[in-house]
Amino acid sequence: MRRAKVAILVTIVLIAGVVLVSLWQNLQEKRAAGKDAEVPKLADDASKMHLEKVQFVEDKQGRRTWELEAKSVRQYEDQDLVVLEDVKVTVFAKDGQSFVLSGKEARLHQRSKDMELEGDVLLTSSDGYRLKTRSVAYRHDERKAQTADPVEIEGEELRVKGTGMVVDIEARTFRILNQVRTQWRRGGKG
Repeated sequence: MRRAKVAILVTIVLIAGVVLVSLWQNLQEKRAAGKDAEVPKLADDASKMHLEKVQFVEDKQGRRTWELEAKSVRQYEDQDLVVLEDVKVTVFAKDGQSFVLSGKEARLHQRSKDMELEGDVLLTSSDGYRLKTRSVAYRHDERKAQTADPVEIEGEELRVKGTGMVVDIEARTFRILNQVRTQWRRGGKG
């Protein structure tokens, strides 16, 4: 049972990556339809577009499915790249659970839909599970997420630590690659 919950938690990391890709596609569609507000603040750097204090919400059939917040968003068309700073994505599952993924910087490659999230990456679930690592990369064509960094997954009765992780979305599996240590705590934290 606990293993299934941990697998679900890791899968949510990948869902958050898909949410970021979906967000970008929605922005592109709105721009093509001419529905963009003329609010973007011009940046002094090489970015084509720069927005600050951004919040996007997706509702489907009257139900909130995800929400994205970022301190800033910069688009670099010449590099096919969107960079989000201090990003937080909340995913709302149909069963009432919610998952929050946050990190210092996300890089979304527009054509490939690949994404990297770096800096204090934290995924928390409403049922008390947390996944911490320094970075995670999502490869859209492979439908896999991975990191070479130390990983820690913690719940009320379980803590798993290791180095490196690969998540296969299609197979709904994950592997911690090296130096795996599992601690099972009876009766909760302690």
